[in-house]
Formats: sequence, C-alpha cells, structure tokens
Amino acid sequence: MKLFFHFLLFCFFTLLFNTCSAGNVTYDGRSLIIDGQHKLIISAAIHYPRSVPGMWPGLIQKAKEGGVDAIESYVFWNGHELSPGKYNFEGRYDLVKFVKLVQQAGMYMILRIGPFVAAEWHYGGVPVWLHYVPGTVFRTDSEPFKYHMQKFMTLIVNLMKKEKLFASQGGPIILAQVENEYGTYYEKFYGEGAKRYSQWAAKMAVSQNIGVPWVMCWQEDAPDPVIDTCNSFYCDQFIPNSPKKPKIWTENWPGWFKTFGARDPHRPAEDIAFSVARFFQKGGSVQNYYMYHGGTNFGRTSGGPFVTTSYDYDAPIDEYGLPRFPKWGHLKELHRAIKLTEHALLKSKPTTLSLGPSQEADVYDDGSGVCAAFLSNVDNKTDMNVVFRNVSYHLPAWSVSILPDCKNVLFNTAKVGSQASVVKMVPEKLQPSVASQCKGLKTLKWDIFEENAGIWGVADFTRNGFVDHINTTKHATDYLWYTTSIIVGENEEFLKNGSHPVLLIESKGHALHAFVNQELQGSAFGNGSNASFKFENPISLKAGKNEIALLSMTMGLPSAGGFYEWAGAGLTSVKIQGLNNGTIDLSMSSWTYKIGLKGEHLRIHKPDRLNRVNWVSTSEPPKNQPLTWYKVVVDPPSGDEPVGLDMIHMGKGLVWLNGEEIGRYWPVKTSKHQECVQECDYRGKFFQEKCLTGCGEPTQRWYHVPRSWFKPSGNILVIFEEKGGDPTKITFSKRKISGLCSLIAEDPMAYKPKPTVHLKCPKNTSISNVKFASFGNPTGRCGSYSKGHCHDPNSTSVVKKVCLGKNECAIEVTEENFDKGLCPGTSKKLAVEAACS
Repeated sequence: MKLFFHFLLFCFFTLLFNTCSAGNVTYDGRSLIIDGQHKLIISAAIHYPRSVPGMWPGLIQKAKEGGVDAIESYVFWNGHELSPGKYNFEGRYDLVKFVKLVQQAGMYMILRIGPFVAAEWHYGGVPVWLHYVPGTVFRTDSEPFKYHMQKFMTLIVNLMKKEKLFASQGGPIILAQVENEYGTYYEKFYGEGAKRYSQWAAKMAVSQNIGVPWVMCWQEDAPDPVIDTCNSFYCDQFIPNSPKKPKIWTENWPGWFKTFGARDPHRPAEDIAFSVARFFQKGGSVQNYYMYHGGTNFGRTSGGPFVTTSYDYDAPIDEYGLPRFPKWGHLKELHRAIKLTEHALLKSKPTTLSLGPSQEADVYDDGSGVCAAFLSNVDNKTDMNVVFRNVSYHLPAWSVSILPDCKNVLFNTAKVGSQASVVKMVPEKLQPSVASQCKGLKTLKWDIFEENAGIWGVADFTRNGFVDHINTTKHATDYLWYTTSIIVGENEEFLKNGSHPVLLIESKGHALHAFVNQELQGSAFGNGSNASFKFENPISLKAGKNEIALLSMTMGLPSAGGFYEWAGAGLTSVKIQGLNNGTIDLSMSSWTYKIGLKGEHLRIHKPDRLNRVNWVSTSEPPKNQPLTWYKVVVDPPSGDEPVGLDMIHMGKGLVWLNGEEIGRYWPVKTSKHQECVQECDYRGKFFQEKCLTGCGEPTQRWYHVPRSWFKPSGNILVIFEEKGGDPTKITFSKRKISGLCSLIAEDPMAYKPKPTVHLKCPKNTSISNVKFASFGNPTGRCGSYSKGHCHDPNSTSVVKKVCLGKNECAIEVTEENFDKGLCPGTSKKLAVEAACS
C-alpha cells in the first residue's frame, strides 16, 4: 500500500511541474490531440476584465496549484471596441498580456471569442452602439450585425496570430469558441434566420484558419469540424453530435451569480466534485469551471439587470483572489486523482458494470496492466457497500470513488479532507493622507458637491410623453431625469385637512428616485430579471407651482434573451391621486429631459477634473442627504491583504478610487421572510435556488478595491450618493484568513492509507493558537465545533505539539497520536480549529 501511494505522489508531482507546451492540435472521438498525444484537460475560467493586471499572475498560479491545465476566458467585445473602429486593449482589457501570462505559467488557453458572451455582462458583451446601426438585429441573419461581428473576430484572431499565441504557432491557445449558448435557448426566437446565422458563424470562424479547433456550446447542429459542447451543472450524459468529436464541457457552474435584493447562492464542493468525476467517468475529455475566479464587475459592466458589482460566483478562488476552502482544496485533490487515471482513460474504452440499483463501475483497462475505475452511487439518500472485483467498497450517497489502479480508492467526491478557512473582513478606518497629517489635520477633510434634483444646465430636449431610457442614454450613464410641473390651486382639500396626494408611477425598469420641489419623496425598483415596477407614495405638494423630478436609473443592461437588445427601461405612466378633481394623468404632459448628472458630465471623479466644480470643505459631511458627491483624500489600508470598501451605511450610488471605477454600490437587504439554509445537503441534483443564504442581510456590503489602485499616499476617494447615507461610517476592510479548520474521519474503508488533518496558513503567517481539537465524536462545523461524549483528552496537546508556530502542519490519525481504542463501537473523527497570525 505504501509503495502504491508513493508511486501516485511521484506521478502527480511529475504531472504538476511539467509545463503544458502546445503545438499541433486536432481531435478525435475521445479527446483533443496535442502534439500527437491524447489529453484530458481541466480548465478554469478567469475573465481578464473582472480582475486587474496586478492580480493576473497570482490568479493563474493559484489555478495551476489547484491542478488546472488551462485558463479560459471570453473576449469582451464592448470593452474593446468602444465605438466603431476605436479600440481599447489597455489595463484590464490587455488581452495579449493576459494570454502571455497564461503561456508563461506553462498552461493552455481556451479563448471564447464569441463575440456574444452573455456572462451577466452588460449587453452580453455586444457594443451598445451596434444596436443603433440601421438595420441591425443581434444574433441572427442580419447583415450589419454579421459584418461587425466578423470584423471584430478577425481583429482578435489577427491580434493573436501577430503575437503567435495560437497553439499552431507555438502559443498556448488550444481551443476557440464562436457564438455562445445559441441553439438550445435562442434559435427559436429568430425563425429561419437563426439557422442561417449559426451556420454562417461556424463557417466564418473556420475560415479564419487559426490552426486549432473551434467549439460552439449548446449548438446541436454545429457543422464539422466545429465541436458542439455542453454547459450545465452536470454534463455526464451529454453526447456530441458526431462520434468523431470529443465530449467537452465548456461551463461547469461551481456556484452562481448574485443580483441586488436577492439571496446568496452556494454550491457544495462535494456536488461539484461529483459532477466532474461523473463527466470523466462517462468519457469526458475537457472540463471548464465557469467560474474558477469570478472577480468583480467594475464600473457599470454588470448586466442582468441587477447583477451585483461582486461576481464572486462562490468560485474556488474568491472575488479577492484568495482560495476558497474547502472548495479549492477538495477540487485540487479531485484533479490529482483524475490526472492519475489519464493514461488508462485515454488508452482504453470503458466497461460499465452494475453494482446495484443506482450504483455502477466504469472500468478502463487496456489489458496491459494499466487500469482505472470509477465507482459511483447516484442514489441521493442512501450510502451503499458494493463489491467490485471481489473487494467491498463503501460508497456514500451521491458520490464517486476514483481508483487509479482499479484497486485502491484515492479519492471519494463526498469525503472532504481539505481544510476549511475562517475568513473575516477586518475594518480599518479611513486615514487622512500623510500630506494632510503633516499640515496638522488629524481628522478627515471631506469635500462636498450637491446636485440639483432635475434639470442642470440646459435641458437636452422636451417631449410630450415619455421616451425610452436606454434609447436616450445609450448606456453613457445610468441616469435620466424626467421633469414636469403642476399647478396646485389654493382650494385643494388636502391643503386644509393635512392629507397628502399620492404619486403613482409605472416603469418598465430599472429603478427611480422621486423628487418634488427638490425633496426626495421615495424610491422604487424592479426585481431580478423582471425589471418593471410600480411606485406608490404620498407626496408633499404646495399651493402654486410644483416641480416633479423623477430620476430614472438603469442597473445594468440586459445580457441575454431573445431580441434582448430591444428591451427598454424608463417611465410608462405617472399619475397623481387625491386632488379635488380626482386622479390626474401626467403621462402625456410636457416632460423635460436631461441625460446624466452634472458631476458625472464634468467627470469630477477623475483626478484631473476635480476642480471643475466648487467643492465645499468640511470635517462633518452631511448625512442622509440625496444627490451628493463626497470627496476625501486617504492613505491606503495597512498590510498587503486584499481590500474591500464597506458601504453598509450608505444608500445607493457609484464610487471611484483615483479615477478607477469601483462600481455601483447598493447595500439593499434581502427579505428576512424568504427561505435560507443553515447547511446545504450536497446530495441530489443541484440547481441555483437549492442552497441560498443571506436572508435579511445586505446583498452586497463590501466592494473590492484592488491593491494596485492605491498610491502610497494621497488617494482620492469619490462617492456619488443618490438617496442618502452616512459617509463618516465608510471604512476599508481587509480580507483575512484568520483561522483554519479540518475534520477527517477514522474510516476503516478510508480512501487514504492514514487519515490526516492538513492545515496551512496564508503566506507570512503561522499557527498561533489551537482553538479546538477533539479526536472522538465532535459535532458542529468550522467555527462552532463542540466535544461529543467520546473525546481523547490529549487531542489539543497533540495538535499543539505538531502545529504551533508553523505555517503548515499535518496530524495523522494514528495510534501513536490518539487513543484509537477509545469508545469501542463509536465511529471516530478528528476535528481541529486553529488561528493564524
């Protein structure tokens, strides 16, 4: 047994430290063939614009350390082509730099050029300006759309060719994608033009002659040589449209995205591992995690609408770039096991054996002694003992055991041996800059600029009735002012009896603030994908002329759906109820319009544009005041941990640091009356509403501020607050792994020769305290372990002896360390919680 596991470790580390050198890439019905060798590929989605260049090397390296072969990303058309023929490939959009970093890490690259991406990204990645090119309909047999799509794809292909980044040129790119999730969902909307378009897209892509295969996900009729692929939570049952094409999974969703006002979705590590193991068990060849690192929707790039600024996705690497334990570690162990079966899987065809009503084995044996087996139990409730090759194996419900030699279980998807982590956001007050302190300023100096409610400067236009919000702003801003006025007679009854008329508004999306005579009367918004809503609120009117100013807001443009580019936003009806003459309808009145905000128009969030308005300085900024710009100069937070901006005490708005767009903030709370889970049962098919948390809590409290955006001193933080908050309570928060946990069972059928607890603190920290240790039958979970009736009193001293003062340690569950004769007949386990500092 020892020799077997030493051999496996040698093989794994040989695989881990071998770099991936691409070359000629072809395929057959089993897998991709790279330089003449069949390959199994495990890929990780990391979207370059959703992080920053300073983070890219670390993210790529963490993926590699996690046992990943390839990095995958979409290409974001509307981030690159800002207007027709005007391109941006700098900063977060430096695609060439990103791909070269992948190459330098010795990894493959999967480039999904699209150029439609969906991805909860505004307008699905298609430039807004294209909607206004005459005759254009997105994603169908529309000549203007096809012209601009081909032009952009050719530009990207030529850019990659120029830098020699395709595998056929010695680069890392082994696969490319055209279009995205079209056939299954969207063809039905577009009639006969849909088939013509999808076939055209495939042929156009192939004509680019990139020397590597093209894929189309969810496109059952993808024509040869384009490979059709699967996107889902599970793809083990997926079958390509030709036996000559390999089985590829372009999107395995290890979590889900969040929307403002909604609960927080999670997918258990056990279920993700189960789905991946089943995919390779059933002949899969390329599997990509969407997302492996979700990142941040900086600025106004989120779509949906209502997708949060955070795109964390509950991914194996969190939004801030830290591995998410135990998910990252559990999948790393899975990848190690899969890689050790690669030779057997690619050299032989499987034999499927029934081991029970919901249990089976897929055996890959080439007859030469190379053998691997996957034993699965798809029952979602019952653990089973099965017999395979005259040996008994224990299979937990909804799990797969991987046997790289057809004898010994190296990994079971339901048994999480990886450490968990305790992650905290540690607050740190905003500190005046060094220059300010040198001038004797001990407290923060705030600069304030107030917007008027309604028209500023010269009105853009006046119209009887309403215009569409998106068609008017063309996404140059989130904001559009609709203003009108009414005359109230002195004999109105409500003026005498103290009652209030009611303002009734209907909107097709996305949100609004209502002002009467410069005073905020209330706010409303749509919810989720249905952005339409109604507003009903008492308002204060006076005798004489009353100005009604309605600030309509978008919360990210639609990112998918049939004819999604035609979805509108903005007001559809405005009425006032409770006047002497009953209800008056203002919908067809004369409305005056203004696009955007004055401060936004003057770009006062940019360091070189700050002086375009007259700021008012104060040490006590106004609180709960709408339509207010705040500016403050601060030093960066101490240390080097990732940073979030805590906006829990603010209302809603936008925020920038040194001119960089952090994004939309809105700590709107979810309903406390909705259903949330305390602990998710991984067993059974997962869906995005299965494991929700966060009821009654802010959808998003912290907003990621990349460390690379900070200067050593004199950082300019600019905030636009729409409805009112308390800026004095804004803090930075450092994201820290403050503690570690691990729990492992003493299993007579264990998948490791010696059950071992592994603990590893972040870089430059060590284990400073053992907060809990118990060998016996402890209960609870990380952060709340409790001793059971069975407990070895030496547990804590054993763990302290091995771990205190070390960056990492391993404690074996052996007779030398623990009293294994304790509590006969009791199934025992070791639980440990430690602190890092």
